[in-house]
Amino acid sequence: MVRVKVCGITNLEDALCAVESGADAVGFIMFKGSKRYISPKEVRKITKNLPPFITKVGVFVNEDRASVLEILSYANLDFAQLHGDETVDYCKYIGKERVIKVFRLKSNEEIEKIKEFESVCRAVLLDTYSEKAYGGTGKSFDWRIALKAKESVSVPLILSGGLNLNNVKEAVDFVKPFAVDVCSGVESEPGKKNHSLLKDFIRTVKCNHR
Repeated sequence: MVRVKVCGITNLEDALCAVESGADAVGFIMFKGSKRYISPKEVRKITKNLPPFITKVGVFVNEDRASVLEILSYANLDFAQLHGDETVDYCKYIGKERVIKVFRLKSNEEIEKIKEFESVCRAVLLDTYSEKAYGGTGKSFDWRIALKAKESVSVPLILSGGLNLNNVKEAVDFVKPFAVDVCSGVESEPGKKNHSLLKDFIRTVKCNHR
């Protein structure tokens, strides 16, 4: 079964819709430069009202590593998804079992750098490269790179980058990732989910890839 993470959650209503629709994980963007930023205080209010067995992920970009640990604890988060230029030592500090490291790849040659992080992260997430944004671009990338990465690394691979109802089945069929991560593809506007799209997206992944 391919797992689904719904990212860019900013309110309890969207979080509960994701969970009730079958999402395995929800993500909260803790990067103040994002249109989907949510404060640790607001995340805490949401996570306290979620049912058990749902994975809760905080998305960080070059945040002070001590602050990351504080926020994870305060906001009841299970994982730190690191979208910036965090180093191997940075990941070690956070702790392997709590790190999802993000890579925005432009070519197969860049896959080698993922291998440096295999021993310090629980999973890797592949996203679309952009000079102006750390994720949430709504643009997909060459899935052949993702497939090559999946074949080259030993940790679970999460596929992101421009996934939506129209392309997710093809993407999963081609790459066969451990999980997919969706954000802008199920939004009515940044930070607000379209519940109909969200339900259909999760249903498409779950029903076609058991």
